[in-house]
Amino acid sequence: MRTRSGSRVVAVALGVALALTGAGCVAVEEVTPEPSSAPGADGNAASMLSELTVATAGSMKGYSRSRFPHWRKTGRNCDVRDTVLERDGDKIERSECNVVGGDWESVYDGRTFTDPSQVDIDHMVPLANAWRSGANEWDDSKRGDFANDLDRPQLFAVSASSNRSKGDQDPSQWKPPNQSYWCTYAEDWIEVKHHWELSVTSAEKAALTDMLKGC
Repeated sequence: MRTRSGSRVVAVALGVALALTGAGCVAVEEVTPEPSSAPGADGNAASMLSELTVATAGSMKGYSRSRFPHWRKTGRNCDVRDTVLERDGDKIERSECNVVGGDWESVYDGRTFTDPSQVDIDHMVPLANAWRSGANEWDDSKRGDFANDLDRPQLFAVSASSNRSKGDQDPSQWKPPNQSYWCTYAEDWIEVKHHWELSVTSAEKAALTDMLKGC
């Protein structure tokens, strides 16, 4: 499985290649991972967390997953899901640009898979959580940008069971079973919320603060 920093570089390279080709599918060359630029790498996660607005969770009134259009097309019969499967897996097998096989390890619980149908693409900050923390005020185009965000640590190929166990819960309500991943999980959650200017609850902030102690 690729390193986290490498995953982000590959994701950017893949996005550029797809943009240049327009339609159709392309093979993306492996990119040498660069040193990590994650928030925790230079101590910025705590600073970012301190800048987030603390507020009570908003209403779910008007919420629907369809208000966050995904997955966007990235080529003939392919979409952002295929992009994440390719980025997060090894020994990828394709039918044209559709991912039909490979090896995946779920960072949430350490389970491994070779069948992409057994892998879910998790939104680090769930769509419903985003709705309750400010996305209800966006238009559907911006919500689509959020739901398909490949530039932040927002989309991950994980086990279906862990994704469904997590649901729309924040870190005060659910943490990955793999405790060694808690530091990275907290950093990623904070980075996504900071970029998209989403609020956190007081319990959520306390949980994130505690998780950062293990970094």
